[in-house]
Amino acid sequence: MLNNLLRWIQVEHVDDLPVLWAQIQKLRIPTLLDEVFPTHGLWKGELSFGEVAGVWLMFVTSQGDHCLAHVQPWAAGRLATLSACVGKPIRPLDFSDDRLAEMLDRWADPEPWAAVETGLNAVVLRVYDLDAAAGPIRIDSTSAKTYATVDENGLFQLGHSKDHRPDLPQIKISLSTLDPLGLPLTTTVVGGNCADDPLYVPEIQRVQQTVGVGGKTYVGDSKMGASATRAWIASGGDYYLCPLGGKQMPAAALEALLAPVLSGEQALEPVYAPEAPDVATPPNLLAEGYVVTVVLEERVDGRPVAWSERRLVVRSVTLADRQARRLDGRLDQALAAIDRLDQRKQGKKILDAAGLTAAAEQILQQHRVTGLIHYDVRTTTEERPRRRYGARSAGTRSQPRSTIAARIDAAAVAAAKRRLGWRVYATNQPTVSLTVAVNAYRGQYVIEGQFGRFKGRSLSLTPLYLQSDRRVTGLIRLLSLALRILTLVEFTVRQALAQAGESLAGLYPWQAKRTTATPTAELILRAFRGVSLTAVEVAGRVRAFLSPISRLQERLLELLGWSTDLYERVVEHYQEPAFNLSEL
Repeated sequence: MLNNLLRWIQVEHVDDLPVLWAQIQKLRIPTLLDEVFPTHGLWKGELSFGEVAGVWLMFVTSQGDHCLAHVQPWAAGRLATLSACVGKPIRPLDFSDDRLAEMLDRWADPEPWAAVETGLNAVVLRVYDLDAAAGPIRIDSTSAKTYATVDENGLFQLGHSKDHRPDLPQIKISLSTLDPLGLPLTTTVVGGNCADDPLYVPEIQRVQQTVGVGGKTYVGDSKMGASATRAWIASGGDYYLCPLGGKQMPAAALEALLAPVLSGEQALEPVYAPEAPDVATPPNLLAEGYVVTVVLEERVDGRPVAWSERRLVVRSVTLADRQARRLDGRLDQALAAIDRLDQRKQGKKILDAAGLTAAAEQILQQHRVTGLIHYDVRTTTEERPRRRYGARSAGTRSQPRSTIAARIDAAAVAAAKRRLGWRVYATNQPTVSLTVAVNAYRGQYVIEGQFGRFKGRSLSLTPLYLQSDRRVTGLIRLLSLALRILTLVEFTVRQALAQAGESLAGLYPWQAKRTTATPTAELILRAFRGVSLTAVEVAGRVRAFLSPISRLQERLLELLGWSTDLYERVVEHYQEPAFNLSEL
């Protein structure tokens, strides 16, 4: 009897898919992709090019997987949920690896993709009320290892590996992000052997296509400090902030800037942490330094460009302490190594005065403490008895012996430690204070965190197994869209929590009482795991049931600007009335 009533039962994992699709729709990603990449006339199925890409992005951000062959079976297990989200019938073949590979090939063309990024950035800046001139734009690059074969004219090249795998070919990714949320603006893929220096100007040009020219501040590392790059940025009316490396600030020039500080002639301005200090706790001193202005001139596109550059001579307290501890460690190691020169051991050569001196100098150079340790080599003569042997009579003989004693020059070490922790930053911002500039550069971890998402579990870019340059380029551009989705989910919840002065509990399953006001996108999406859709056919009628939505999930939906209707639409996909298990 029961078999006659119950025909079939189906369970699907809904999880975070409605949230992701709502975010994708809010960014108008399917629409923008359809405008730039029209759906081919022979394209089968009801989904457009942009809608297929949108569902693919749901897979990437939800599963942390970019493997093309995994998308079709994943979609096959969630047809009802995906159909309800998109509003169209979904076929597993809509996501065959052949179709997805073709989409990657189309995304590899630079001009259409530039149009996509320009349109997407315009939507994001408008919808989220972001002012591109308010926060700095950060630019940096990273490398991604691959197991492909090195191609002389392709992207896969050997180069300086930031994954510490110089034996593997790699590609290089240049990324620009907008503060304070770290929103990706542009992404560029180049060969793995490309240097970082020439990537900045082309990347800034792509950003300028979206946010315009003039009045923007670009923050980068010392590779952006090349004089030609700084001149080009200044010529367009934009600003830069970057540290100067050894090529732009040689040791002699740095010593000249430190001379008035070491002599006591130059007063230093303290830089404190931006957080409001507690009344009972003194403010945290981050750094101290001073500003000097220089006038520079460089030729840009054949014409002379002159501008004023403010150089921030800054001593980081943390960096100075860390370098001082390392110096003390090197001094101890050098002293121990010099002391061992005197130790006698079987099979060990006894050194004379010249040998001890040469060995000591080598040790000082090896540990980079030349001038900080002094040593004395003494040679004494020992009278040693000599036994009678054959025709030789007994007697004594003189034998010279050299010893070495080393000591630390405390005054030289103190002077060396005063030179630790210093770095010179350059900016053409005429009014930015030392405190603002230092704290702005300290925010460089934001873009590093985005690289962590790119290459970590969130998007799992590395290792790359694709063999085609075009498909690798297309894949990285797809993942850049996924990176925007994660960033904006995180930003929206954090902003809403800050406005409400609230912290959330329950995001850490292993620490139920732990609260946070700055949850990551990964934790937010993880909180929706376990939401499922159960569909049954009883007596010829289909019923769909949604698992209960928890209070935490309801609150997250509110913070994101949505309601539980986002999930109710999934059960409304069925023609028959649906019920929520929480209401039974």
